[in-house]
Amino acid sequence: MIADTLRDRIRSGGPLSIAAFMTEALFDPRHGFYATKDPIGAGADFITAPEISQMFGELLGLVAAQTWLDMGRPDTLKLIEMGPGRGTMMADALRAARTVPGFLDAAEVVLIEASAALKAVQAQTLGPSGAQIRWVDRLEAVAPGPSIVLGNEFLDCLPVRQALRHEGVWHERLVGLNPDDDGGFVFVLGPPLGEDEALIPPRLREAEDGALVELRPGDRQVVDLLAARFSDQPGRALFIDYGPAQSEIGDTLQAIRAHKKQPPLEAPGTADLTARVDFESLLLAGRDAGLTVYGPECQGGWLLGLGLEARAAALSQSRPGKRAEIARQIWRLTDDEQMGELFKLVCLDSADLPLPPGFSAG
Repeated sequence: MIADTLRDRIRSGGPLSIAAFMTEALFDPRHGFYATKDPIGAGADFITAPEISQMFGELLGLVAAQTWLDMGRPDTLKLIEMGPGRGTMMADALRAARTVPGFLDAAEVVLIEASAALKAVQAQTLGPSGAQIRWVDRLEAVAPGPSIVLGNEFLDCLPVRQALRHEGVWHERLVGLNPDDDGGFVFVLGPPLGEDEALIPPRLREAEDGALVELRPGDRQVVDLLAARFSDQPGRALFIDYGPAQSEIGDTLQAIRAHKKQPPLEAPGTADLTARVDFESLLLAGRDAGLTVYGPECQGGWLLGLGLEARAAALSQSRPGKRAEIARQIWRLTDDEQMGELFKLVCLDSADLPLPPGFSAG
C-alpha cells in the first residue's frame, strides 16, 4: 500500500516534501490514484466540465480548428491533450472540428496519460472518431511540428510544495509521522527554503509570520517544455483550471473522494489531491520563457463570448425534451457561483499567432 511505502520513506530519510507525497499518492504505477482507476463522472470522485456538457469540448474544438487556420493550414498538426480524462472533451472537440475542411486530415491526436485504466476508457470513447490517436507519457515524447496543446484540469493535479513564514524566514512545510498516532501523517516545519525562496511570488515574499504560500515548480516545467517546443514551430497551449487570477497566500491543498472533501494526508492513493492554480505566476513564467501569454479569462464569460448560448439553442431545437437539462448545463458552466468565475483560461502562444478566440489583447 502507498501509505506503507510513504511511512518507510519517512522513517528512513526523514519528512517528505508535499510534492513527493502527492507524486506517490497520485502516480504510483501500482497503487496510485490516477494509475489504478477511472475517477471521473457523476458517480465517481469528481466531475469535470466536459462531462457536464458536450458544448464545452465542441467550442474548444472550434478554437483548435481556427488556430490551425491561423497557422496557415499546416499539412500536419499535433493536437495534444494533457490529462485527457475519459477522452470526452477530445471526442466532442473532434466532432465539432470536423466541420472545418481539412482539419482532421492534418491532425494527429496525441494523449498524454499516465493511467492505464484511463487509456482504456479513452480508446473506447475516441474509437468512433476515426482520428489518428496515440498515447505518450510526457510532452517531450511528442514529435516536433506545429501543435495545439489542451489541458483541462491538468495543472491543478501537478504536485505542489508549500512554504511557511516562521520568525521572518521561509521554511518548507513537509509531511512527517505523528508521534501521537502510530503511522499517521502530519505536517511539520522543515528547513529554510534558501535559494528556493525565488519560487515564491514576488508580492508575497514579505508576508507576516504564519503565512503559507504554495510553490508550483511543475507549472514552470510545463511552460519551459512548451517554450522549447514552440521555439521553431507554431504552437498554442490552452489551459482551463481553477484558481485565483492573482497570487494569494493560503493553503489550497485538498483531497476529493466521491465528490466530498477528505483530510489531504489521510489514506493516500484513495483520493484525488489537487491545489489551486496560481495563474499570475503561470503567466509570468510564460513571459519569462519567451511565450506570448493571454488571460486569465473567466470560464463563464469566455464560453458565452464564443457562442455557448447559440449552440445551446441549436441543441434545444433538435432535442426539445432536453431543454431543461441543457439550460442547467449552461448554468453550471457559466454561473459565478458554479464554475463560471472560479475556473479560468490562459493561452500560451508562440510568436506571430493572432489573438486567440475569446481572449483580450495584452
